[in-house]
Amino acid sequence: MRPRGEQSYRVRHSRGATFYTSRRAFDDLTVVVKRFPRIAEGDGPAFVLVHGIGVSSRYYHPAAAELAKVGRVFLVDLPGYGAAPDPRRDVSIADHAAVLASVLADSGLENPVLVGHSMGAQVVSRLAVDSPGLTDRIVLMAPTMPPDERRVGRAAWLLIADGIRNPVRANLIVAWDYFVRCGMPYFFRQLPHLFGDRIEERLAGIRASTLVLTGDHDLVVPEPWARSVADGIAGARFGLVKGPHLIMFSDPEGVARQIVEHAAR
Repeated sequence: MRPRGEQSYRVRHSRGATFYTSRRAFDDLTVVVKRFPRIAEGDGPAFVLVHGIGVSSRYYHPAAAELAKVGRVFLVDLPGYGAAPDPRRDVSIADHAAVLASVLADSGLENPVLVGHSMGAQVVSRLAVDSPGLTDRIVLMAPTMPPDERRVGRAAWLLIADGIRNPVRANLIVAWDYFVRCGMPYFFRQLPHLFGDRIEERLAGIRASTLVLTGDHDLVVPEPWARSVADGIAGARFGLVKGPHLIMFSDPEGVARQIVEHAAR
């Protein structure tokens, strides 16, 4: 049964997958949740996918369509991103993690596989430490920038250089999300939280089974840094996917395959 307020959409560029969307408010923060039902009959894991800074869940659509062949998929537009309204206040990584925890509870999901990309990996890792009972499996995909690269000018240069390697459609989605949907004022209010969050300081506190993924041509999150993130988490696995920073768009099948294998462990 579809929750009240959901509307149906068809993702024509993502293998014809159908998803449903709803807006949910938790105190003064509002998120948008897209639900991809499982395409085949039967039970399967639930996957919750969290985007990075400036963008929205739209760049997950190809990977979500692949994951929906195995289980239910939930995409979240965090407060101020994508279709979610500007919260008109400062929102920290901890705030995003708390509202994501509320989404999981509100959706009745038990131990979903949480997937975070870039800043989304910071949010997911924070939730895994703050609310360990909500998930036992996480995927940190291109898990934010190395500590010595967390500067505005350096980040801008790396994103531009890396973006040259993206599919054209991915860059169009990112540009629209950055400049129109998120907007520069909110983006620049969020940057200090992205740079100031020390994901490396909480890795040892993560108890969930963890997979760290990055692209073999990712200039923003290079392989050595991503490997060090995996090394900092007890029992974590590391995986390499062909592509730049937006591996979920450039190689959705490869990303989905590694996530599904991790979910089955």
